[in-house]
Amino acid sequence: MDKHSTFTLAIQQNERSIYKIAAVYTNTIDDRNDLVQEIIYQLWKSYDSFKSDSSISTWIYRVALNVAIYQLKTSKKRIHTVPIHELDFDSAATEFNESEERWRLFRQEVDKLNLLDKGIILLYLEDKNHDEIGKIIGISTSNVGTKMSRIREKLKSQITKK
Repeated sequence: MDKHSTFTLAIQQNERSIYKIAAVYTNTIDDRNDLVQEIIYQLWKSYDSFKSDSSISTWIYRVALNVAIYQLKTSKKRIHTVPIHELDFDSAATEFNESEERWRLFRQEVDKLNLLDKGIILLYLEDKNHDEIGKIIGISTSNVGTKMSRIREKLKSQITKK
C-alpha cells in the first residue's frame, strides 16, 4: 500500500476522534470544519515523521490535540468551546451508570475545566489508559494519574456543592 492510501486509511479509521477533538475546542460548525482541515493538513505534513513508536491512533490524537490547542492560543478571535453535553458520549454516559441529573451536572462541570484538563477528560472518556493519555498529551504516566486525581476531586467537589 502506498503512502497516500495508508494515510487515507488511518484518517478514515480515526475520523471520529478527530471530529470530537475539533468539536470540543470550537464553537461553530464552520470553525470545527476548519480545525478538522487544519488537523488533517498537519497530520499529512508530519506523516513522514511518524516513527511507529506508538500506535497511529495515539499519534493522530496527539497531533490533533496539539493543533487544536495551538489554534486556540494563536487565534486573534476568541473561540468558545462546545459544551461537552452536545457531543456524542452515549457510551461514556453508560459507563458512568449514574442518573441523568448527575450526568448533566458532570457535563456542566467539565465545561468549566481548562483546555488541557478538558482534553484529558475527553481522552479518558474515550477509554484511553493513563499511558496512552500521557503519550498523546506529552506528559508522564504518573503526571496523568496526578492530573486525573485532581480533576476528579475538583469535579466531585463542585458536583457535591450543588
